[in-house]
Amino acid sequence: MNPHLIVALDTGSLAEAKATVERLSGHASAFKVGHGLVLPHGLGVVDELRGAGAKKIFLDLKFHDIPNSVAIAVHEAAKRGVWMMTLHAAGGSAMMAAAVEAAGSAADGVPPLLVAVTVLTSIDEPTLADELGVARKLSDQVEQTARLAISSGVDGVVCSGFEVARLRQALGDQPILVVPGIRQQSAASQDQRRVVTASEAIARGASYVVVGRALTASDNPEKALAGLGL
Repeated sequence: MNPHLIVALDTGSLAEAKATVERLSGHASAFKVGHGLVLPHGLGVVDELRGAGAKKIFLDLKFHDIPNSVAIAVHEAAKRGVWMMTLHAAGGSAMMAAAVEAAGSAADGVPPLLVAVTVLTSIDEPTLADELGVARKLSDQVEQTARLAISSGVDGVVCSGFEVARLRQALGDQPILVVPGIRQQSAASQDQRRVVTASEAIARGASYVVVGRALTASDNPEKALAGLGL
């Protein structure tokens, strides 16, 4: 099992997700669950996947709302015993602090880890400036939101492999740095823009890398992992 690897279950089919967990549980540290599974199946999908062999569930719903609403959402998700979950740093310090408090009060034993999304890996420099109206350079925006998140008490952040080395240097060894948008060197980037290979991300300081279609669509996991540098 690779301690850095999180497998993204990018499907709306519970049967497909469970089959993927059964097939890859020996390789992955955790499995990421998003809207595609939670919307049709509810949070009960966490128990279903755990029963299929997923030891850790990374709940990626990217909570972003007023502090009270996010606190309620985090409280309910934490009761399911998820290992880690996401929220948007753009929600601000009060929202993130409320999430931290809710996570700690809802869980039996160890509370879930909270990681804040800095800038989505689908966003590039022109999108940030021209569509979202952010005057900072993309890498500066990532660091600003990461610093805000850590100062608000969350456990880490989600960033692209392009910024992970800078954040590791800026934030130190303690914060969790999760890097999605992982592709094989020869693969198309699809809907991601700021992408690297898994080995590159880990070398630059990533705690975890999130791999989806590059692994789940392969009929030869060992070969796919080798192509990712894992």
